[in-house]
Amino acid sequence: MEANIEIKKETTINITRRSGSGGGVLKILLFIFIAAIVILPILITVFASFKSLPQIGSESALKPPTSLNFENYKEVLKSTNVFVAFKNSTILVVASVVINSLLSTMVAYCLTRFDFKLKKAYFAIFLVGLIIPGIVTEISRFGLMTNIGVYDTLLAPILIYAGADLMQIYIYNQFLQQIPVSVDESAMMDGASYFTIYWRIIFPMVIPATATLGILKAVDVLNDMYIPFLYMPGEEHRTLSTLLFNCITDPRTSSIPKLSAAAVIVMIPTLVIYFIFQKYIFSGIAAGAVKE
Repeated sequence: MEANIEIKKETTINITRRSGSGGGVLKILLFIFIAAIVILPILITVFASFKSLPQIGSESALKPPTSLNFENYKEVLKSTNVFVAFKNSTILVVASVVINSLLSTMVAYCLTRFDFKLKKAYFAIFLVGLIIPGIVTEISRFGLMTNIGVYDTLLAPILIYAGADLMQIYIYNQFLQQIPVSVDESAMMDGASYFTIYWRIIFPMVIPATATLGILKAVDVLNDMYIPFLYMPGEEHRTLSTLLFNCITDPRTSSIPKLSAAAVIVMIPTLVIYFIFQKYIFSGIAAGAVKE
């Protein structure tokens, strides 16, 4: 009897192991498939940037270049204002991230720490702003930017990017809930004002969340083509993303090898930011999700 029970247990364990092994293989295959979807387009673009036009037509897109040909990169750097675009993108990223971080932390601090009338209405307004597609309000926003005189200046996209959204407030709210209210009360007993408490106590304690959201915001601003293209059509205001769009229409850089070289140049800042700060992104999100 005992022997039969042991045999049944071993059979059950073997079946569980087999099903677990099968699930593990499926997960690995799924991860490989997803990784291929993400990596292959980048790899093909990098390969094409080092090839000549005849090589593009005669060779497989997945075949690595036989030699590193930098002529495409030289032509892109010569025909376009890459450094001006890089300067404009840097100004947009720095100004947008700094102003957005300050506004988001202030709004989250007020909504988390204080009770006041219409508090739920404020949350509802941010929720509505998150739900409504941006294209619906584009006409009124474009008219507003034109009327206040910031159209075709760097200030127009900075004002748009600087606004806080519900997701930022939610993440800051998770961090602020972990900070005891007694910290605020102790500072207030020492004579600190609300702004002093925010600036010298609260803001330094939410730096991990600020780093995470700032990095995500910077990548979002760098990759955005729609807002800079619509609100800064002037050639002297081109960013890295609108520069790439201009390469498509410019006959000097519209060939596939030169366009690939331009795409590689444009994505370098985003990749550098991501690879340097990726650990802060994941640690910040994980820290905000923990409640003690």
